[in-house]
This record gives sequence, structure tokens and C-alpha cells, in this order.
Amino acid sequence: MTWIYDFIDLLPKVELHVHLVGSASVQTVLELAAGHPDSRLPRTPEGLRGFYKFRDFRHFAEVYQAVSDVVRRPEDIATLVLGAARDLAAQRVRYVELTVTPYTHVLAGMSMPAVTEALDVAARQASERHGIRVAYIFDIAGQHGGAGARATVDHALHHPPERLVGLGLGGVEQVRAAHADAFRDAFRAAVAAGLHSLPHAGEMTGPETIWEAIDGLGAERIGHGISCLDDRRLIDHLRETRLPLEVCPTSNVRTGQVAEHAAHPLPRMLEEGLYVTLNSDDPPMFGTSLTGEYRVAADVFGLGPGDLADLARNAVRASFLDAVGQAEILTEIDTVSG
Repeated sequence: MTWIYDFIDLLPKVELHVHLVGSASVQTVLELAAGHPDSRLPRTPEGLRGFYKFRDFRHFAEVYQAVSDVVRRPEDIATLVLGAARDLAAQRVRYVELTVTPYTHVLAGMSMPAVTEALDVAARQASERHGIRVAYIFDIAGQHGGAGARATVDHALHHPPERLVGLGLGGVEQVRAAHADAFRDAFRAAVAAGLHSLPHAGEMTGPETIWEAIDGLGAERIGHGISCLDDRRLIDHLRETRLPLEVCPTSNVRTGQVAEHAAHPLPRMLEEGLYVTLNSDDPPMFGTSLTGEYRVAADVFGLGPGDLADLARNAVRASFLDAVGQAEILTEIDTVSG
């Protein structure tokens, strides 16, 4: 399969679903942990890789929080952004919408303006040093409930980064129903201010969560959305509206939502004519990369160069990059794919 790997390596890409803390390289996490003796993180690469073996999604959420806990200074945030930009640029990623959960950093003692300044400085440096354009999505961690929702929207409305494009909703989906009104209020305020609605849904719960994202939160893209196949009416709705689904195969396997890559619903989602993009989610934690997800699509799902190029085009068109920027990347994709 060397030839298809060569094609994937050359293919210009856009990443729409990757988390800031989850993008931290093993070396970066070890360096941050070394500065905080109270952290429960392992101190060796082998230990950290073992720490990243998840029993289920709730265990993953606990591990993710442990890594978040060593991000305690604005400089740490900038380090993570630049590390993600470097790693993505090396995969020919031209543009990324990077998901940040600012409330966790505020809880760690940083001010909203300090978080924002770090994000702004890092985005500019990412462009200068690595030639990649960085935009941000502010994510509400569902388990923080109404307090997290209100604080995140307050941050987005009153101290936004220059390149903030949307509001997301992640974390443990099973807890969301108890805070549905608060989440709806948050998204209503964000959309009224011109931000896009980009919640996770249908990753670890059924189609009802996706319907709530659509009807209650006004979703313009759905993170994951893999349970949509359990509802024929939802499949038809997603196809007719061309609502993009940010699919992350290795993530779903590593957190136990899907038994193995071969059982992943991505092929059927494509067969159903759904609008799908490929994404890496939390790449070092899951032992993957965006290039790796394209390789999975080729190796496991049998997608050829034309299919892979179409997935890359989907990500460009589903992004909130300006029209000129989109056109530039689409032209690059056309050149590589012939």
C-alpha cells in the first residue's frame, strides 16, 4: 500500500475535530508533568502510553482531565497550540479549527483575558512558523453543567480570541439531559453573536442526542454522529440537509464506542450519502494522526485516492475558512489528485 500512503502524505488536508489538550505530544505532556510534582501523570514515555489505554469513555475523560490539570499557565496553552500546529503542518494540514475548553483553564487559575491572549499569540506564531491557519472552537464540557456553559459563553462573548469561529459541546454525553436548558441558552447566545454551533453528539449515546443538537442547539456540524445510523428518519434528514459529520474512527475504537476499526460505521455512512469528514480528535492519546485516519480509510475501508480526495474536499467545504482560503486548498487537492 506504499503508493496510497504516498498519495495521502501529499494530500492537502483540513482538520475540523481535534482538541487542544488531546493534541499534546507525549514529550510535551512529560515536560508539563515534570513541572508539577503533584500530578499523577507518569514520568516516562512508556508509562504515559500505558496511561493512555482506556477502559471506556469515562476512563478516557478522567485521563484527559489529568493531562488538563498540568496546563496551568498561559505559556502552556501557547505551547500546546504551537505543538499542534507543528504536527499538523507536517501532515500537509493547511487549516485547523482547534477545540479549546477554556473553562478548565479558568478553573486552573488563569483569567479569561490571559487565556485569550495566549491563543491569539500562538495562532499568529503558528502561521508565521508553520504556515498553517488556526481557528478556535470554544467547547463546553458537558459534565460542568450550567456553570461551565455560562462561563464558556461569557468568555466567548466578552473575551474572544481573534479567530474564534464557534461554540462546541463535548464531554460525557449521558449527563447532558440534566442541563439541556442551560446548553440551549448558551448556544442561542453564541449564535446570536455570530458564532457557529458545533456540538459533539451521537458518539456514546443514541440518535436522540443528535436530534437535540440539531433541534435544540442549531448544530451546523456534528462531532462524531456515528449513532445516526440507528434512526432512518435522521439518516434521511442528514442526507437532505448535508449536515457535516466529523467522524473520528480511531477515537471511537480507543474509547470503546466501536469494537474495532473493521466494525466502524464510516463505510455505511458513506453508502448512505452522508456528508462525512475525517478527523483525529485526540491524536497522541489515541496513537493516531490525521494522516493515520486517512490510512485507516484506505487500509480498512478500502477507499481509493478519489474517495480520499473527496473526504479532504468535504473538510474544506465544511470549514469556516474564508472563501479565498477554501479555494486555495481545493485547488491544491485537485492538483494532487489529478
